[in-house]
Amino acid sequence: MAYEAILNTLQEKNKLSATELKKVERVQRTAVAESLPQLLVKLGLCSELDVADAFVESGHFEKTTSDQYPLETQLPESVSLRFLKNYHAIGLSNTEDSITVTLMDPEDQFVIDALRLATGKRIIPKVGLLSEIDAALAVQYGEGQSQEKLGDDQTLDDLGEEDLEHLKDLASEAPVIKMVNLIMQRAIETRASDIHIEPFEQTLKVRLRVDGVLQEIDAPHVKSTAAVISRIKIMAKLNIAERRLPQDGRIKVQMLGKELDLRVSTIPTMYGESVVIRLLDKESTVLDFVSLGFSGRHLQQFVEVLAQPHGIILITGPTGSGKSTTMYAALKQLNTSERKIITVEDPVEYQMEGVNQIQAKPQIGLTFASALRSIVRQDPDVIMIGEMRDLETARIAVQSALTGHLVLSTLHTNDAAGGVTRLLDMGLEEYLLTSTVNGILAQRLVRKLCPVCKEGYVAAPEIVKKLGLRRYAPEGEIVLYKPAGCSACAGMGYRGRLAIIEFLPMTDPIRKLIMAHEEAGAIQKLAIEEGMETLYENGLVKVIQGITTLEEVLRVTSEV
Repeated sequence: MAYEAILNTLQEKNKLSATELKKVERVQRTAVAESLPQLLVKLGLCSELDVADAFVESGHFEKTTSDQYPLETQLPESVSLRFLKNYHAIGLSNTEDSITVTLMDPEDQFVIDALRLATGKRIIPKVGLLSEIDAALAVQYGEGQSQEKLGDDQTLDDLGEEDLEHLKDLASEAPVIKMVNLIMQRAIETRASDIHIEPFEQTLKVRLRVDGVLQEIDAPHVKSTAAVISRIKIMAKLNIAERRLPQDGRIKVQMLGKELDLRVSTIPTMYGESVVIRLLDKESTVLDFVSLGFSGRHLQQFVEVLAQPHGIILITGPTGSGKSTTMYAALKQLNTSERKIITVEDPVEYQMEGVNQIQAKPQIGLTFASALRSIVRQDPDVIMIGEMRDLETARIAVQSALTGHLVLSTLHTNDAAGGVTRLLDMGLEEYLLTSTVNGILAQRLVRKLCPVCKEGYVAAPEIVKKLGLRRYAPEGEIVLYKPAGCSACAGMGYRGRLAIIEFLPMTDPIRKLIMAHEEAGAIQKLAIEEGMETLYENGLVKVIQGITTLEEVLRVTSEV
């Protein structure tokens, strides 16, 4: 069977199912002009990166990166651009007796034979990503100039305030559409959570947030700034004429076999609008407590609190600490046919079957507080509030808990004990707080070490003593791990993230401290005496287990 090796590799890596393979083989019978690897990508069953990596592993081909493509064509005029575009091939280097060619499908013998006959030289095939080959061809042959620059007449200065039709036309042209699609595709392939598109005087910067860390990638030419941003605004159904005020929108796309929900936010800056796109991948989000980083006593305590019929459960942490994901995991566990769940969120990040989700719209008066007043008349069992932002929202949440509802919400505080003082600072009475709050969870996200390339080393005795690591591994050498970097993690050494957590259950001694208006430090100290594992300690446990590094834990926590 043709391509047996790469198909086996893709199936072994769970990138392609048997059903999907049958589907592509069925399509291939009618699409005779396209090879099976091309169809895998075009049908969205596998990403370009998956296919290229499968060729590298199974066929012993070298992979070409985007920065290796020359700016000038390496092939003679006898090889037409149309042929190269049809078969996604590009010349890499040309010597006296051979030409190195990068192909999307390096096992396509027809293409290799055709190039050999056209050039009279030996062809050395390498493998590359389809989109990068096409982009490099556009640069080499100057067609559309889609990746590096737009035509000189398509500048930001040429776009008058009233010239909206020209702007719409510009944003609808194929090179601009391809540029935006390539940026999104790159983000999906690198598992990015956010795309940042930032215009400056001389450059347009594009950065991706991968596992919480921003990385800069190749960006379109600064002359294409207006067109690229307008294209995104059109996709998000935003007003492209309004460039002076912030705007928010959503885009639903299917790309690389994934269904993505993109949240778009624009804000005016000195040199144009800065755009941030949040990628919400429904398929890759695992709403399971163990996968999120919960284990042992924390998991048991949190599940017990969720099982209580009424009260308030708070999840705290700074922006980007995974609060929403934990909240949705809790809702998933509570989401049964016996319970009615209503949420009020801003924005609704994940749509859940069986959960009534309300999108807050402050501009028309639908705030958290106003929505909550109506929610309690809808006979819910569980209420989820996206965030407790003010005293009015907190009071209604407390009233809901007192009348027999289970309420879940988030707060922006540094630790679990800080959640108590934050509510008191808002003006919530301490007797209401102690009688309704069942538990407060605090969390941070740390990057997980890549399981393929992580390297172990024996911890120095002074480190073991300073950090008190012996309490987690009483005997033998303590082995810690560090990132190395490989193809599986794109050289980062990390792949994915998980939560480190602390959980503060509302016990009677802690209630007494709250009633006495004790500060957060005293509440934290008593909770630790009662057995609470702090964020820092939970992080050290995961370091000893080889899941993350000491540096990651120290980056997001403070030693207690």
